[in-house]
Amino acid sequence: MDTTTHAGQVTTVPGPAGPVVSEPARRALAVLRIGFGLTFLWAFFDKLLALGFATGRTVDPVSGTETLDRFGDAAWINGGSPTEGFLSFGTKGPFADFYQSIAGAAWADWLFMLGLLGIGLTLTLGLGMRIGTAVGALLYVLMWTAYLPPDNNPVLDDHVLGAISMVVLGLTAAGTTWGLGTWWNRTALVRANHWLR
Repeated sequence: MDTTTHAGQVTTVPGPAGPVVSEPARRALAVLRIGFGLTFLWAFFDKLLALGFATGRTVDPVSGTETLDRFGDAAWINGGSPTEGFLSFGTKGPFADFYQSIAGAAWADWLFMLGLLGIGLTLTLGLGMRIGTAVGALLYVLMWTAYLPPDNNPVLDDHVLGAISMVVLGLTAAGTTWGLGTWWNRTALVRANHWLR
């Protein structure tokens, strides 16, 4: 831990250890952080380019025939909407009408894609963890509310667990192990604006 004085206030900046002292625990949090980061980045690139995993793959409901259109019309760069399909047809529950009303809106597409990219970069690189994990937790909660109640449990699903994981990663300085968090937290910008950690 580094201690600095700024305008008469003593500030502690997490070093490589952060608030978690155990080296195995820090490494486990780093693996969790990077895994989530790569998941968000993959979702971004799949929707951007229609790589054929979730985006660019269609199944005919009658015949069950699967069609693959990689880099095709479903790609955001080719005019496809990253929010339209799921928000139009995959939502249910008390908030379904709201989500269906914003499906395919340009502002919703941009916010969603910028969120995926920002969260993915933040978590993968380990910098700006407070903002990245807060936005990640919010996105997970929004995705949870888009499909209520969950199919396999009356309350919990992977979105709730993802939101909880984002909170844990944000509170444990997880970006300081195998990430750029230590360097980032020592910059003058972050020392003056602690919310950027």
